[in-house]
Amino acid sequence: MKYSVAFASEVDSWRWAKRAEELGFHAAWFYDTQLLNPDVFICMALAAHETSRIRLGTGVLVPSNRIEPVTANAFASLAKLAPGRIDFGVGTGFTARRTMGLGAIPLKQTRTYVERVRRLLRGEVIDWDFENTERKIGFLNPDLGLIDIEHEIPVWFSAFGPKAKRVAADLDAGWLNFGAQGAEESLQETREVWTAAGKDPQALEANVFFLGAVLDGKDDDAKLMAQAAPLTAVMFHNMADEVGPMGGRNIPQGPLGNLVSAYLEVHDRYEPADARYLKNHRGHLIFVRPDETHVTPELARATTMSGTKEELVDRLRALESAGYQQVTIQLVHGHESAIEDWADVFQAL
Repeated sequence: MKYSVAFASEVDSWRWAKRAEELGFHAAWFYDTQLLNPDVFICMALAAHETSRIRLGTGVLVPSNRIEPVTANAFASLAKLAPGRIDFGVGTGFTARRTMGLGAIPLKQTRTYVERVRRLLRGEVIDWDFENTERKIGFLNPDLGLIDIEHEIPVWFSAFGPKAKRVAADLDAGWLNFGAQGAEESLQETREVWTAAGKDPQALEANVFFLGAVLDGKDDDAKLMAQAAPLTAVMFHNMADEVGPMGGRNIPQGPLGNLVSAYLEVHDRYEPADARYLKNHRGHLIFVRPDETHVTPELARATTMSGTKEELVDRLRALESAGYQQVTIQLVHGHESAIEDWADVFQAL
């Protein structure tokens, strides 16, 4: 099984991508989250310049953020820096859309976007509708060698529901999952979708992203809150949108529902009242805010890939047995040195 690293993109993420390369990591994935992090392509370009073997991918790019020719041009530029090492991860949008108070992009629109970018990167001239007008577009002088469209840039699709997974299958894309909870069941569903689409489920390339902490009995609570809990907090960010202002008040039952209700009481006091998402998503996948007191070390451990080295090795072996070919740990701002602990875990597999 291949092991990779992910970042909430920073301009010095290249330092850790370089260290990941030295430690034998397969790929480094960079999140596309404007208004929270520096631009993904700037961060990837720095990493491309400073590395020579590790793959570099968007994890994931959001179609509404860039028109197709801009995206294709960015990937072709990256490929010039790191030929044969670039991956095009894409999805309908979560963090990057929620930071602007928007929901996901329709699957049909996303699929069309991916197909257009892919064709441009193959050097084709495509029909493109923009500003209510149909046009033909394509790279004008790739022969000058200013960009690289000779090396394939594989597509990876972030998909959670069966309809999105069907799009991934139709695109013959790799599949990106996020979160270790229920990862085996989600992979089984994806295989069933692949089969229904007439694809060979054994040919499915699956990669699961997660946050977590390697625990050793020393400052475990602090590690959990810094390295793992940002993912736990995101669960509540998502639910606040879905059952709060962007949805109804269909709060889940049980202990988790009680925590969601408590968070919504805090969320309802966020200002400005017509843009609570600005506060709701602050720190998203980077840190736990002081007001997020419902996020505890115990809850973080229960909802993330956290445990002792031995426990994590067993968990990762289970994911490998289930059929995941790649696993990806997101390093958290200010705690990137945890890559050493994770390298130790991965090398024990």
